[in-house]
Amino acid sequence: MNQQLTILFPNYISVHIKREDLIHPFVSGNKFRKLKYNLLQAKEENQKTLLTFGGAFSNHIAAVAFAGKEKGFKTIGVIRGDELGSKISGNPTLLFAQNCGMQLEFISREEYRLKNEISFLENLKQKFGSFYIIPEGGTNVLAVKGCKEILTHRDAKFDYICCPVGTGGTISGIINSVLPHQKVLGFPALKGDFLKTEIRNFAQNENWELITDYHFGGYGKVNNELIGFINQFYKDNQIPLDPIYTGKMVFGVMDLIHKNYFPAHSKILLIHTGGIQGIQGMNIKLRNKQLPTINVNV
Repeated sequence: MNQQLTILFPNYISVHIKREDLIHPFVSGNKFRKLKYNLLQAKEENQKTLLTFGGAFSNHIAAVAFAGKEKGFKTIGVIRGDELGSKISGNPTLLFAQNCGMQLEFISREEYRLKNEISFLENLKQKFGSFYIIPEGGTNVLAVKGCKEILTHRDAKFDYICCPVGTGGTISGIINSVLPHQKVLGFPALKGDFLKTEIRNFAQNENWELITDYHFGGYGKVNNELIGFINQFYKDNQIPLDPIYTGKMVFGVMDLIHKNYFPAHSKILLIHTGGIQGIQGMNIKLRNKQLPTINVNV
């Protein structure tokens, strides 16, 4: 569903937001798209267990846990940070995953850096037996195939497609499905230029660009300005934004509109990639730092 924002933008610019956050109550947005063909492949390979990786408040961990439960898979989550093992009850994401039946394996950050090494994966197989592996964040060829289905023929009228960028899978699928007159703008949630290489591993077109000015300090970093923007956006539009991905992207697009980045009469489509489950965990962190919280009804 594409929802038009009622804000009056300068230069006759119109903005719609694709509500991918609404396609599933627990596996929303790009996580639904990324898992679709991976789950089918796991079934095809007669695998009974899904194993994946993530951090303390990972949308991906929550999505795999619920999707596995829904589709009849055992799930294992390898979690970055061995200190989190004693803190599950105070972590909404990990508690949700555990309640969905996911077995949580906590490892140190040093070990976590080895997660793609053959010897590390062999040790996991010795411990847990056979499993279907889904990368951290869910990005692989099958995930890109799923994200290619985000855009439909109804989106042909848009000039710009804007989306948040984490591991690069979602934007790659979108890049592979846009029409020649459309340009894709990606807003990374992480610092650094390395994502361009990751995206080029999957993207088949060249009509895209990364806007790297709106990460707010890096992955998981927020400030009062971003929190205030998310709260005001919800008040004006009744659309919740997560602070890790979509909130930063929408903030960036609004800022670029007022800086005259977009030509007059531009039609802009924003991709809401979900991640709303992470708000609860972020608010715990904000309260601990005595900072303003995100006030949305979800």
